[in-house]
Amino acid sequence: MRYRAVFFDAGETLVHPYPSFPELFASVLRAEGHDVDPAALVESLVVVFERFARAAQEGERWTSTPERSRGFWLSVYRGLLERLGLAPTDGLAERLYHEFTQLSNYRLFPDVLPVLEALRDRGVILGLVSNFEAWLAELLDRLAVAELFDVCVISGIEGVEKPDPAIFRMALHRAGVAPSEAVYVGDNPAFDTEPAESIGMLGVLLDRRERFPEHPGLRITAMADLPTAIGLGAPADARP
Repeated sequence: MRYRAVFFDAGETLVHPYPSFPELFASVLRAEGHDVDPAALVESLVVVFERFARAAQEGERWTSTPERSRGFWLSVYRGLLERLGLAPTDGLAERLYHEFTQLSNYRLFPDVLPVLEALRDRGVILGLVSNFEAWLAELLDRLAVAELFDVCVISGIEGVEKPDPAIFRMALHRAGVAPSEAVYVGDNPAFDTEPAESIGMLGVLLDRRERFPEHPGLRITAMADLPTAIGLGAPADARP
Protein backbone atom coordinates (compact mmCIF):
# COMPACT_ATOMS: atom_id res chain seq x y z
CA MET A 1 0.00 0.00 0.00
CA ARG A 2 1.03 3.64 -0.36
CA TYR A 3 1.59 5.27 3.00
CA ARG A 4 0.08 8.71 3.44
CA ALA A 5 2.16 9.90 6.39
CA VAL A 6 5.64 9.40 7.80
CA PHE A 7 6.42 10.42 11.38
CA PHE A 8 9.91 10.77 12.82
CA ASP A 9 11.63 10.69 16.16
CA ALA A 10 14.00 13.66 16.69
CA GLY A 11 17.10 12.87 18.77
CA GLU A 12 19.59 10.59 16.99
CA THR A 13 17.10 10.24 14.13
CA LEU A 14 16.91 13.76 12.71
CA VAL A 15 19.20 15.76 14.99
CA HIS A 16 22.31 15.04 17.04
CA PRO A 17 24.69 16.82 19.40
CA TYR A 18 27.59 18.18 17.37
CA PRO A 19 29.91 16.61 16.50
CA SER A 20 28.41 13.70 18.50
CA PHE A 21 27.24 13.00 22.05
CA PRO A 22 30.55 11.38 23.10
CA GLU A 23 32.66 14.08 21.44
CA LEU A 24 30.73 16.98 22.93
CA PHE A 25 30.75 15.27 26.32
CA ALA A 26 34.51 14.74 26.11
CA SER A 27 35.14 18.33 25.01
CA VAL A 28 33.31 19.65 28.08
CA LEU A 29 35.41 17.41 30.33
CA ARG A 30 38.63 18.52 28.64
CA ALA A 31 37.69 22.16 29.17
CA GLU A 32 37.31 21.32 32.87
CA GLY A 33 40.72 19.64 33.02
CA HIS A 34 39.70 16.00 32.61
CA ASP A 35 41.22 13.96 29.78
CA VAL A 36 38.89 11.05 29.02
CA ASP A 37 39.60 8.13 26.71
CA PRO A 38 36.95 8.33 23.92
CA ALA A 39 36.72 4.53 23.80
CA ALA A 40 35.98 4.39 27.52
CA LEU A 41 33.32 7.05 27.08
CA VAL A 42 31.60 5.16 24.27
CA GLU A 43 31.60 1.97 26.35
CA SER A 44 30.12 3.90 29.28
CA LEU A 45 27.09 5.01 27.24
CA VAL A 46 25.32 1.88 28.44
CA VAL A 47 24.54 3.97 31.54
CA VAL A 48 22.48 6.31 29.35
CA PHE A 49 20.54 3.47 27.72
CA GLU A 50 19.83 1.92 31.12
CA ARG A 51 18.57 5.22 32.52
CA PHE A 52 16.16 5.69 29.63
CA ALA A 53 14.93 2.11 29.95
CA ARG A 54 14.27 2.62 33.66
CA ALA A 55 12.35 5.81 32.97
CA ALA A 56 10.14 3.97 30.49
CA GLN A 57 9.51 1.04 32.84
CA GLU A 58 8.59 3.35 35.71
CA GLY A 59 6.43 5.67 33.61
CA GLU A 60 8.66 8.62 34.46
CA ARG A 61 7.59 11.65 32.42
CA TRP A 62 10.95 13.33 32.45
CA THR A 63 10.25 15.93 29.75
CA SER A 64 6.93 17.13 31.14
CA THR A 65 8.43 20.14 32.94
CA PRO A 66 11.78 21.95 32.68
CA GLU A 67 12.52 20.97 36.28
CA ARG A 68 11.93 17.27 35.65
CA SER A 69 14.00 17.39 32.48
CA ARG A 70 16.90 19.04 34.27
CA GLY A 71 16.75 16.49 37.10
CA PHE A 72 16.64 13.60 34.65
CA TRP A 73 19.61 14.76 32.60
CA LEU A 74 21.66 15.59 35.68
CA SER A 75 21.09 12.00 36.81
CA VAL A 76 22.26 10.77 33.39
CA TYR A 77 25.42 12.88 33.45
CA ARG A 78 26.23 11.97 37.05
CA GLY A 79 25.87 8.30 36.21
CA LEU A 80 28.22 8.68 33.27
CA LEU A 81 30.75 10.62 35.32
CA GLU A 82 30.74 7.98 38.05
CA ARG A 83 31.20 5.26 35.43
CA LEU A 84 34.24 7.18 34.17
CA GLY A 85 35.65 7.49 37.68
CA LEU A 86 34.98 11.22 37.99
CA ALA A 87 33.32 12.87 40.96
CA PRO A 88 29.92 14.28 39.92
CA THR A 89 29.90 16.76 42.79
CA ASP A 90 32.18 19.50 41.44
CA GLY A 91 29.74 21.10 39.00
CA LEU A 92 30.60 18.88 36.03
CA ALA A 93 27.06 17.58 35.64
CA GLU A 94 25.66 21.12 35.65
CA ARG A 95 28.25 22.18 33.06
CA LEU A 96 27.27 19.25 30.84
CA TYR A 97 23.59 20.09 31.19
CA HIS A 98 24.30 23.66 30.11
CA GLU A 99 26.19 22.58 26.98
CA PHE A 100 23.66 19.95 25.92
CA THR A 101 20.82 22.47 26.07
CA GLN A 102 22.53 24.99 23.78
CA LEU A 103 20.83 25.09 20.37
CA SER A 104 24.17 25.86 18.72
CA ASN A 105 25.44 22.42 19.77
CA TYR A 106 22.99 20.52 17.53
CA ARG A 107 22.92 19.70 13.83
CA LEU A 108 20.79 17.78 11.37
CA PHE A 109 22.26 14.51 10.17
CA PRO A 110 23.44 15.15 6.58
CA ASP A 111 21.01 12.59 5.12
CA VAL A 112 17.87 14.07 6.69
CA LEU A 113 16.96 17.07 4.53
CA PRO A 114 17.09 15.25 1.17
CA VAL A 115 14.72 12.57 2.47
CA LEU A 116 12.27 15.02 4.01
CA GLU A 117 12.17 17.00 0.77
CA ALA A 118 11.80 13.86 -1.34
CA LEU A 119 8.86 12.65 0.74
CA ARG A 120 7.18 16.06 0.63
CA ASP A 121 7.61 16.13 -3.16
CA ARG A 122 5.72 12.83 -3.29
CA GLY A 123 2.78 14.28 -1.35
CA VAL A 124 3.52 12.53 1.94
CA ILE A 125 2.35 14.11 5.20
CA LEU A 126 5.36 14.62 7.46
CA GLY A 127 5.16 14.50 11.23
CA LEU A 128 7.35 14.56 14.31
CA VAL A 129 6.73 12.59 17.51
CA SER A 130 9.49 13.10 20.03
CA ASN A 131 10.38 12.78 23.68
CA PHE A 132 12.05 16.15 23.91
CA GLU A 133 11.86 19.39 25.82
CA ALA A 134 9.74 22.22 24.46
CA TRP A 135 12.81 23.92 23.00
CA LEU A 136 12.91 21.31 20.24
CA ALA A 137 10.45 23.53 18.33
CA GLU A 138 12.96 26.38 18.42
CA LEU A 139 15.77 24.04 17.40
CA LEU A 140 13.85 22.81 14.34
CA ASP A 141 13.23 26.41 13.35
CA ARG A 142 16.92 27.23 13.76
CA LEU A 143 17.81 24.25 11.56
CA ALA A 144 15.34 25.46 8.91
CA VAL A 145 13.21 22.30 8.84
CA ALA A 146 10.25 23.29 11.02
CA GLU A 147 8.16 24.27 8.01
CA LEU A 148 8.54 20.81 6.50
CA PHE A 149 6.47 19.17 9.23
CA ASP A 150 2.68 19.18 9.02
CA VAL A 151 2.36 17.81 12.56
CA CYS A 152 4.67 18.15 15.56
CA VAL A 153 3.96 16.33 18.81
CA ILE A 154 6.65 17.12 21.38
CA SER A 155 6.34 15.47 24.79
CA GLY A 156 7.63 18.52 26.65
CA ILE A 157 4.65 20.47 25.27
CA GLU A 158 1.98 17.77 25.29
CA GLY A 159 2.75 16.11 28.63
CA VAL A 160 2.68 12.56 27.24
CA GLU A 161 5.77 10.55 26.32
CA LYS A 162 6.79 7.54 24.32
CA PRO A 163 6.41 4.61 24.70
CA ASP A 164 2.83 5.55 25.66
CA PRO A 165 0.76 4.80 22.52
CA ALA A 166 -1.30 7.91 23.28
CA ILE A 167 1.40 10.17 21.87
CA PHE A 168 1.29 8.31 18.55
CA ARG A 169 -2.51 8.41 18.46
CA MET A 170 -2.37 12.16 19.07
CA ALA A 171 -0.12 12.62 16.04
CA LEU A 172 -2.28 10.38 13.85
CA HIS A 173 -5.41 12.31 14.83
CA ARG A 174 -3.82 15.66 13.99
CA ALA A 175 -2.61 14.34 10.65
CA GLY A 176 -5.99 12.83 9.85
CA VAL A 177 -4.63 9.40 8.96
CA ALA A 178 -5.25 5.87 10.16
CA PRO A 179 -2.44 3.85 11.81
CA SER A 180 -2.28 1.53 8.81
CA GLU A 181 -1.57 4.54 6.58
CA ALA A 182 1.37 5.77 8.64
CA VAL A 183 5.06 5.01 9.18
CA TYR A 184 7.11 5.81 12.25
CA VAL A 185 10.90 6.13 12.04
CA GLY A 186 13.09 6.09 15.15
CA ASP A 187 16.37 4.84 16.56
CA ASN A 188 15.14 2.81 19.55
CA PRO A 189 12.87 -0.26 19.36
CA ALA A 190 11.43 0.12 22.87
CA PHE A 191 10.55 3.80 22.51
CA ASP A 192 9.89 4.02 18.79
CA THR A 193 9.08 1.05 16.62
CA GLU A 194 7.47 -1.26 19.17
CA PRO A 195 4.86 1.19 20.54
CA ALA A 196 4.11 2.47 17.03
CA GLU A 197 3.60 -1.05 15.76
CA SER A 198 1.39 -1.88 18.75
CA ILE A 199 -1.28 0.46 17.38
CA GLY A 200 -0.92 -0.62 13.74
CA MET A 201 1.70 1.74 12.30
CA LEU A 202 4.65 0.50 10.28
CA GLY A 203 7.78 0.86 12.41
CA VAL A 204 11.14 1.52 10.78
CA LEU A 205 14.24 1.27 12.94
CA LEU A 206 16.93 3.72 11.84
CA ASP A 207 19.97 1.97 13.27
CA ARG A 208 22.72 4.42 12.31
CA ARG A 209 25.19 3.02 14.84
CA GLU A 210 24.19 -0.62 14.23
CA ARG A 211 23.23 -1.23 17.84
CA PHE A 212 20.36 -3.59 16.96
CA PRO A 213 21.57 -5.92 14.18
CA GLU A 214 19.12 -8.63 15.24
CA HIS A 215 16.06 -6.37 15.10
CA PRO A 216 13.22 -8.53 13.75
CA GLY A 217 11.35 -5.71 12.03
CA LEU A 218 12.08 -3.30 9.21
CA ARG A 219 15.57 -1.86 9.77
CA ILE A 220 17.72 0.59 7.84
CA THR A 221 21.14 2.03 8.63
CA ALA A 222 20.86 5.24 6.60
CA MET A 223 17.97 7.66 6.21
CA ALA A 224 18.53 7.70 2.44
CA ASP A 225 17.19 4.13 2.31
CA LEU A 226 13.83 5.06 3.84
CA PRO A 227 11.81 5.85 0.68
CA THR A 228 12.68 2.51 -0.90
CA ALA A 229 12.13 0.62 2.36
CA ILE A 230 8.54 1.85 2.61
CA GLY A 231 7.75 1.60 -1.08
CA LEU A 232 7.81 5.29 -1.89
CA GLY A 233 10.52 5.39 -4.53
CA ALA A 234 14.25 5.18 -5.07
CA PRO A 235 16.77 6.05 -2.36
CA ALA A 236 17.06 9.77 -1.70
CA ASP A 237 20.27 11.57 -2.59
CA ALA A 238 21.86 11.94 0.88
CA ARG A 239 23.87 15.02 0.06
CA PRO A 240 25.20 17.18 2.93
